[in-house]
Amino acid sequence: MTDRIALFIDGANLHNTVKSLGFEVDFRRLLSEFGKHGRLVRAYFYTVVKDDGEYTSTRPLIDWLDYNGYAVRSKPAREHDDGEGRRRIKRNVGVEIAVDALEIARRIDHAFLFSGDGDLRAVVEAIRRMGVRVTVISSIRTKPPMIADELRRQADVFLELDSLRPLIERPPHPIAPE
Repeated sequence: MTDRIALFIDGANLHNTVKSLGFEVDFRRLLSEFGKHGRLVRAYFYTVVKDDGEYTSTRPLIDWLDYNGYAVRSKPAREHDDGEGRRRIKRNVGVEIAVDALEIARRIDHAFLFSGDGDLRAVVEAIRRMGVRVTVISSIRTKPPMIADELRRQADVFLELDSLRPLIERPPHPIAPE
């Protein structure tokens, strides 16, 4: 039997984790690699974008993902005061991940969650009760670890992101001759 799988990628969390590990993700290779684990039903990518109309460095990536097999879920960044007069941007996509995971849970056998956010523990617990196996992909090799202990314990399997490096790392850009 071939598993029906879905990927749930917390874009900011993945970016910060691979940056700490010292590599970049090749999203074409990532999709191809996880397609080997079963029938890929959906690959979600979650991101927060500034809604001020200005160009951002993430726009080309978001567009590429959208045209190349990913279901991109973006939401506008929310600014708030941190209580000490500083402006902060809220970048949490946990609710969006939870809604999508609960909606698709009956159509998949295995969920791969690329996030270390402990707030996602409850959704992992909920979809596991629905019979979905959950693999959480993050890192304990970063300083500090990027995975919340409660999320790691809730998953069926924890997969160290750094162990996937040979399979999903983006090749270095060739240096142009002078």
